[in-house]
Amino acid sequence: MARMNDAMLLDAWRRMLLIRRFEEAVADAFAQGSVVGTAHFCMGQEASAVGTIDALRPDDLVTSNHRGHGHFLAKGADPKRLMAELFGKATGYAGGRGGSQHVADFSLGFLGSHGITAGMIPVATGAALSQKLLGTGRVVVAFFGDGATGQGAFHEAVNIGAAWQLPIVYLCENNLYAMSTPVAESFRVPEVAERACAYGIPGVSVDGNDIEAVHETVHEAVERARLGGGPTLVEARTYRFCGHSKSDMCEYRTDEEEACWLDRDPLIIAEDRILEREIATRAELDPLAEQVSAVVDEAARFALGSPDPDPATVAEGVFAEFDVT
Repeated sequence: MARMNDAMLLDAWRRMLLIRRFEEAVADAFAQGSVVGTAHFCMGQEASAVGTIDALRPDDLVTSNHRGHGHFLAKGADPKRLMAELFGKATGYAGGRGGSQHVADFSLGFLGSHGITAGMIPVATGAALSQKLLGTGRVVVAFFGDGATGQGAFHEAVNIGAAWQLPIVYLCENNLYAMSTPVAESFRVPEVAERACAYGIPGVSVDGNDIEAVHETVHEAVERARLGGGPTLVEARTYRFCGHSKSDMCEYRTDEEEACWLDRDPLIIAEDRILEREIATRAELDPLAEQVSAVVDEAARFALGSPDPDPATVAEGVFAEFDVT
């Protein structure tokens, strides 16, 4: 089983911190009115994103969901371009047209995020079929939440992936709530990994806040897929420290539950291990944290200083144009 070495763990902590600080900056921008619309933050779920991506080859492929900033940053997205996209600027990944939920960069192997629950799982399955037919040796990871497992698209895609033994890992970030509905009230079998047996594939549940556990579990599933063994359903048990979206006050959760999960902060878990194993000292971590904050600050300045999209390009990138005159 592949384990993270010291350098990998330190870099994983830095990238998780980047995701946390990026999301906090975006949340502040919404509060200040600099960004409009909505956003779904992944504070608390950083380990499942970084641990999974670190188990992949650079040329492997990923699909995401509505809570996808962390997945994209973990796959190598430029924080400045992503921030600019959220600000609706021309320098963003989609030229300011996609916003929070619709970004992609094929050069990074990030096939896109989507606002429709479970909407990208069939896309990931199709991408895995293409990789098998082309013989590329690439593996696809489909990120989705527990709420997506109640959608027909999830069942159809996993069934096809299993039947055709496609090189794909279905990665469910189970944060216990589909919007405000607890998993235990949504499904007779709340443990997502147990449903894998219905498709004849392995199902594995892992502590989604433990970066090393996520990496080891996903690495095993990825290598199985790469060698022709077919899909694995991985359930990363985690928790979002924020509401479902920026307007959600989390009135359906107890203070005790939230406090329990805050004690399991993936950043603290990773940081404690780095210090305990003497990979780095506090005096060495603090400057790294400052560098991360500087990167996010620069991304915000870049976004604020970027131009708005040219209205003359409004019809570019659409499938059809209609002349109503």
